[in-house]
Amino acid sequence: MKAVIIYYSYLGNTKGIAEKIQKEIGADIARIETVVPYEGDYNRVVDQGQDEVNRGYCPEIKPLDVNLADYDTVILGTPVWWYTFAPAMHTFLKSQDWSGKTVYPFATNGGWIGHTFKDFSEACKGAEVKEDMNIKFDEATLRTSMKDIEKWIGKIC
Repeated sequence: MKAVIIYYSYLGNTKGIAEKIQKEIGADIARIETVVPYEGDYNRVVDQGQDEVNRGYCPEIKPLDVNLADYDTVILGTPVWWYTFAPAMHTFLKSQDWSGKTVYPFATNGGWIGHTFKDFSEACKGAEVKEDMNIKFDEATLRTSMKDIEKWIGKIC
């Protein structure tokens, strides 16, 4: 199995989980970044995110240092923005060929997961989307047990 972790993180919670997965399974890792960063206070970014999700907007993202064609297993991580994956993740998902890939999605959130994992399954057409992981935070405080996260990571290897 050749695995890569690809994630988008705004506040750092998703980044921390992605790095934990990398440490546990030794996969390559890449962070999705928007060309134009989100700016302003938290509430302004939340409002912009809601508008982007509602419009199906896909912001331009910077090129990644990995080629998805080199991997058979892809771990995808995103914060939940208005009940789905972040718009930057949407951009990435739409730009890839998922044929023959095995995908393990995880999402960090402080509220309701919504239809995030259903959306992953629909966006990764041609992939086998495996068990997902909903990871809850209260701001920067992890609320999902580390034991549950480690159990999920164990299913990837």
